[in-house]
Amino acid sequence: MPRLALYAFAVCVLAVAAAVISFVQGSWLLGVVWVLLVGLSSNMAWYYLRRQRAVNAQGAQGA
Repeated sequence: MPRLALYAFAVCVLAVAAAVISFVQGSWLLGVVWVLLVGLSSNMAWYYLRRQRAVNAQGAQGA
């Protein structure tokens, strides 16, 4: 797994925890911001995973 994908996944997990805590404490606006960060970081993780798979597939075809 690429390093950037791992970092993005870690941010995603931490943002989910922060969103849950924010909603439980009653700060719904801050919770919404954390949920938006979850969406961004999960998309980044998928992007880096797909990019690495494409690079690996292209390398396998060229060999």
